[in-house]
Amino acid sequence: MMNNKFMNLMLDENVSAAQIMLRVILKDDKIKVKNVRIQRFIQNIYGHSAQLDILAEDGFGRYFNVEVQRSDEGASVRRARFYSSVLDTQFLQTNRDYNELPDSYIIFITENDVFKKGLPLYSVERVIKEESSDFSDGSYIVYVNSNCRDNTALGRLMQDLYCTEPAKLHYKEFAERMEFLKCSKEGEEKMTDIIELYAQNVAEQAAKQAAKETVHKKSVEVALSLLADGMSIDFAAKHSKLTVEEVRRLAEKRTA
Repeated sequence: MMNNKFMNLMLDENVSAAQIMLRVILKDDKIKVKNVRIQRFIQNIYGHSAQLDILAEDGFGRYFNVEVQRSDEGASVRRARFYSSVLDTQFLQTNRDYNELPDSYIIFITENDVFKKGLPLYSVERVIKEESSDFSDGSYIVYVNSNCRDNTALGRLMQDLYCTEPAKLHYKEFAERMEFLKCSKEGEEKMTDIIELYAQNVAEQAAKQAAKETVHKKSVEVALSLLADGMSIDFAAKHSKLTVEEVRRLAEKRTA
């Protein structure tokens, strides 16, 4: 489920699975999810639009956006800030008072420990710095480190995100859905589209990587040629498009 496309498929109209996920992450057994939508596109005619992986709403009118990120770049703190603002502008209706703005939760489940502090969870809220008190504006950002897979409720949930066998999942809400997707004809049809898209993405990434490696190889050849002609490291770096440090290492290998 750490593939966001498969996660979307797991949670599509699956209120019970979305509910258990939010309850575990936010440590709140009172969350009652009313609806869950995947790939919700929010148009911004004045600037950057957003496509939310998973958007859930509970009975109190609170909104929860869950994003699965395998890349650290995709979980930047400013992206979290932007997504929070997107929910604010989307769900405060015209002529409504600002105090009616619903609470919002932006949740990034990351493959790596983005903040490198070894914590399973990073909960972000605004505070008044001078007195260390809560600002309480109803805006919450949470980073979940999926590397922490201990025997806590959260750790077991993270284990489930990497598990591919329904019988070994800890949470039945995910197990039942995975069983349907993997073992029923209708589920297999849904899975086929995801697998084909996944294979296409892998192929595209491999092609981009190969092209990048080819360009880098040519840059190295240019730098070595310039160094052989007696050009300076700075000159070789400028005309090969490599960094000065890379060219310096090439020069050291030539003279070693």
